[in-house]
Amino acid sequence: MPLDTATASKLKTVSTATLCTALFKHGLRNQFIQDVHPLNATLPNMVGEAFTLRYIPAREDLNPISVFQDRTHPQRVAVEQCPAGAVMVIDSRKNARAASAGSILVTRLMVRGAAGVVTDGGFRDSPEIAALPFPAYHHRPSAPTNLTQHQALDINVPVGCGDVAVFPGDVVVGDREGVVVIPAHLANEIADEAVEMTAFEDFVTEEVLKGRSIIGLYPPTEQQSKDDFAAWRKAAGR
Repeated sequence: MPLDTATASKLKTVSTATLCTALFKHGLRNQFIQDVHPLNATLPNMVGEAFTLRYIPAREDLNPISVFQDRTHPQRVAVEQCPAGAVMVIDSRKNARAASAGSILVTRLMVRGAAGVVTDGGFRDSPEIAALPFPAYHHRPSAPTNLTQHQALDINVPVGCGDVAVFPGDVVVGDREGVVVIPAHLANEIADEAVEMTAFEDFVTEEVLKGRSIIGLYPPTEQQSKDDFAAWRKAAGR
């Protein structure tokens, strides 16, 4: 089922930390992609459905520089097939010794209307990518071409990225902290729960800044806390 527009809008307003808590309440403990960070932490939340590319270890005789002459090379084809609004998720086996992509391919994704790109490897040309108004997440900078370590193999299949299973169509959300993956069938429910949690946490933060104790407030084990939150929501229009 395609990502609902209203759900996408909600996911743009909540943090990956809150989403992880909502997912944990549904029994999902391992949805936050490990060791992946935004190149530009000033951008709004990245939200889109996963479109994947899988790398395997490169073998020297199969990956000379001449393979890029092949118009069907999976890396190039994946960039040209990634749908508008999707997040390209690249399985680089947590190997940042060679680039998953560089600024030209990332720029092409941006121009084609992708919502962002994530790799558990590295990007080359990372300063140039960081300057783009386009969400990009990686492990660390990586100058060598991908061919020295990676062979692009499969497009839009289930992959592993930063120790998280990512299936095509899963909903990918990135913020200034990192990236979380929401199973597609849970996206609407998780978005609603995260919006509710965010409202409550905003209320709690205001109370804590006023000097209020967290005991009985967070979580709201006292009725007074629940009553105060209800009054706050009414006054704030939340």
